[in-house]
Amino acid sequence: MQVLIFLNFDMQKEKNKKKNKETNKEINTNSDSPQFIPPPAGGARGSYSLALQYLYDRLPVFHQIGGAAYKPGLDNSIQLMNALDNPQQKYRTIHVAGTNGKGSVSHLLASVLQQAGYRVGLYTSPHLVDFGERIRVDGQMIEQQYVIDFVDQHKEMFNDIEPSFFEATMAMAFDYFAYCAVDVAIIEVGLGGRLDSTNIIQPELSVITNISFDHVGFLGNTLGKIAYEKAGIIKPNTPVVIGEVLPETRTVFETKAKEEIAPLIFAEKRMQIKFNGYSEGKMLVENADNVQYKIGLCGLYQLKNVATTLTAIEQLRSLNFEISDEAIQIGVEQVTEITGLQGRWQQLQPSPLVICDTGHNVAGIQFVVEQLQSQQYKTLRIVIGMVNDKDVTAVLALLPTEAVYYFTQANIARALPAEALLQQSQSFGLVGQAFPTVKEAVNAAIKDSQLDDFVFIGGSNFVVGEALGNCSFE
Repeated sequence: MQVLIFLNFDMQKEKNKKKNKETNKEINTNSDSPQFIPPPAGGARGSYSLALQYLYDRLPVFHQIGGAAYKPGLDNSIQLMNALDNPQQKYRTIHVAGTNGKGSVSHLLASVLQQAGYRVGLYTSPHLVDFGERIRVDGQMIEQQYVIDFVDQHKEMFNDIEPSFFEATMAMAFDYFAYCAVDVAIIEVGLGGRLDSTNIIQPELSVITNISFDHVGFLGNTLGKIAYEKAGIIKPNTPVVIGEVLPETRTVFETKAKEEIAPLIFAEKRMQIKFNGYSEGKMLVENADNVQYKIGLCGLYQLKNVATTLTAIEQLRSLNFEISDEAIQIGVEQVTEITGLQGRWQQLQPSPLVICDTGHNVAGIQFVVEQLQSQQYKTLRIVIGMVNDKDVTAVLALLPTEAVYYFTQANIARALPAEALLQQSQSFGLVGQAFPTVKEAVNAAIKDSQLDDFVFIGGSNFVVGEALGNCSFE
């Protein structure tokens, strides 16, 4: 077991004083968050579980109240950062937005930079099993005692500012990264970009993975409008890498980059990645220069994320980040081991083969279905649950009719009831049963399976999170 030992708080706060310019753009403070599952108690001043319970109970959380937790405006974040002595200005940052793929790209970048010798902070959301997944330094989750102390020391600040859950956890992350004296922090956007609470940073590099339909009630109902929100993270004179561009989004990015005098790099044009198969649980790819890589993330949809990551690394090298070819090779191959990333076409058991994936919107499910079509099996069994504010009918229309379905629901307020999902699925010719819990659905699917069947678990971050946290696999 690895143990992080930190110096005196004030001594650490004096380290790594490099400042970034603060932006004046307004932001929003919202992200999905799974059900609160109390971890083991501990700590001299309260417990980790009580600290998390305080955050969930006292602060607006998106999964509990939906849109009411969406709080546009810069005021809360500025107040939080000022109260904490602007920790986000004490290390270099990389900002990552996008409808899909931003979590994978964030973890890939963090893994490579860590292998290159940098002390790396990583802030992502939502978590799947443990709150600590959101805030990592060199792959290690935030110390539980730090969470306890941060909440205990700043309750008055929370009461005065009344931040959302996402704003508060973002503030905790930025403060923790300064405390740990990171060299660079990878910051994943929670929702959108222009109005996201993370948009107070002045990054070295911005990355936008792709644009597709999700959270249309907040971001807009056209690809152009959604791209406009994502493009809000583009900063003056700061390079931005666009992973995937569409005719509806290209002009939006070009216009914003021109306004900000920001170098604009399209990864699709810069980096072609070829799929060469699988070996020992890794995906084999090569670029146009015949450089071969083993990728620790196996979904075919990761090809675009790999291209985006490698393009971003090129830009980081031009910004005087020292990143060797060996660091890239090891970082992309061992990304899950180095960063703890879960839920991306993750194998949970070999026989019958059980795979989970966090794809949860139309574009994400489309990638999942394409991946399923490349698999070999006797019977395909799909455990699926969704939240009630997604485009459920569009997702159901994509799913294969030959599969056997185990409809379920995560233990969160926003979960679409399993029976309702079952009823809606019948219009699309899908056949299966409803199960009240994820654990029951997963256990039934595995029990029904022969050794050459294939079990897929997905439809929601929360379903995947409960499968990882509550189910046993062989």
